[in-house]
Amino acid sequence: MKTDLEIAQEAVLEPIESIAEKAGIPVEALDHYGRYKAKVSLDVLKGKSETAGKLILVTAITPTPAGEGKTTTSIGLADALRCLGKKSTLALREPSLGPVFGIKGGAAGGGYSQVVPMEDLNLHFTGDIHAIGTANNLLAAMLDNHIQKGNALGIDPCKITWKRAIDMNDRQLRSIVNGLGGKANGTPREDGFEITVASEVMAAFCLAGSLMDLKERLGRVVVGYTYGGDPVTASDLRANGAMAALLKDALKPNLVQTIGGTPAFVHGGPFANIAHGCNSVLATRMGLHFGDYFVTEAGFGADLGAEKFVDIKCRTSGLKPDAVVIVATVRALKMHGGVPKKDLSSENLDALYEGAENLLQHVRNVKNVFHLPSVVAINRFPDDTEAELALIQDLCKREGVTAVLSEVWAKGGAGGIELAEEVIRLTDQENKEPLGFTYDLDLPLKEKIEAVAKRIYHADGVDFTSAARKELDMLEKIGFGKLPVCIAKTQYSFSDDAALIGVPKGFNITVRNLKVSAGAGFVVALTGNVMTMPGLPTAPSAEKIDVTEDGRITGLF
Repeated sequence: MKTDLEIAQEAVLEPIESIAEKAGIPVEALDHYGRYKAKVSLDVLKGKSETAGKLILVTAITPTPAGEGKTTTSIGLADALRCLGKKSTLALREPSLGPVFGIKGGAAGGGYSQVVPMEDLNLHFTGDIHAIGTANNLLAAMLDNHIQKGNALGIDPCKITWKRAIDMNDRQLRSIVNGLGGKANGTPREDGFEITVASEVMAAFCLAGSLMDLKERLGRVVVGYTYGGDPVTASDLRANGAMAALLKDALKPNLVQTIGGTPAFVHGGPFANIAHGCNSVLATRMGLHFGDYFVTEAGFGADLGAEKFVDIKCRTSGLKPDAVVIVATVRALKMHGGVPKKDLSSENLDALYEGAENLLQHVRNVKNVFHLPSVVAINRFPDDTEAELALIQDLCKREGVTAVLSEVWAKGGAGGIELAEEVIRLTDQENKEPLGFTYDLDLPLKEKIEAVAKRIYHADGVDFTSAARKELDMLEKIGFGKLPVCIAKTQYSFSDDAALIGVPKGFNITVRNLKVSAGAGFVVALTGNVMTMPGLPTAPSAEKIDVTEDGRITGLF
């Protein structure tokens, strides 16, 4: 069987001008990055506040080691809509080098449902993530320089919240001491690194509606507190103008293509377990403007990515999905039913019945909390039995949602026709019900966190550590109480314990810390053992990646 990389390398790509023409993007709006990649000028959106395209959000069940295929399904759905004669576009997040070289591998889809050029996409791409890391680290350098040169703002070195960033899994950098070696080398203090996609710069970048909006958001970033307890921002350090200058070109969405020739915008890449997990608002608006049907995804399961898409991204941008696709696999649902990975190839209807409750809980959340129509896409594997597939479809039917088979990995767009037809049917139905949010913004931060835990995770309640309670009081006191909340939580469970698979009952969520991301416009609540700087596994994917004498990449996913 061919690998994803081999399939991608054999694909015949169209010049990027041809892809732009399909979307209706004028060639003069393109900044070329070779023959098959380009950035699209933001000028194409000027004066266009309304978007006529229909927004399809793709999300998934709680992830498992068996895999779900959310990105693959998103790409295949966009291609399938094209097969049906619809003008479709797609937007995805940019892959971080951390997962590429770590445990997950590439993030450009799979099989015949991929975005190409796949190697470029996974390795540096157009440099956006590096630009974001550089802007992050410029702010860190200016912060420490301010302290070194007299500290006119009275910043307390023990209350600095801003970390440095690098786009790589590196546990050695989680906690460091810098400024050693004497006065000329700075003020010694504890510090640390986050992976770049966890940086608030990435979150602000993805939620910005324009370059000036981005500059204003960057100015609101809180880097620490004074000895008197007042917040210190990037604008106080006069850093946000230079940061925005570094990001000026990165802010333009990137245009590439699927193997099926569908225009694809790939832009921005916050993780959904530690940030809000959606591609940029600008790429979304561009995709909606240039496509009658626009497909995008939200990271990890619907309890993370879809919740944050609605409660953060939709609130910020005024967007509303017309339909939601919830991706599941028989294999993953059997894992949620307690089947070990080595036994997934064998039919097990009892375990599937139990594990399917995870899917149904996500379905109910989308329907009852967000008030959105949905379809379940069963990403089919060769060893799925007819009885297993029928069981999922029957269980979904009882919940009032249709479950259709998707074979886009093996067949590309042709394998997603049934899914595309159901999406068209759903989006043709007028949904007059307003978009439902998990909580009201006027609620205190504590109650907003509890609302997500109870309504989305179905927890009994939330426990706050003493440190978290102090931070709650402080954030409310200094004026951040009206912001949305972004809960950093393991992606592997509805709970904050990755071992509690399926649909756990009788649990509480523990919030150990909070921090304000004032530039992004939300408050982050950190739960469990979620870290903003992952580490590499025992056998990282990097060990398999190589390059031949003629420059051909091998071993990449």
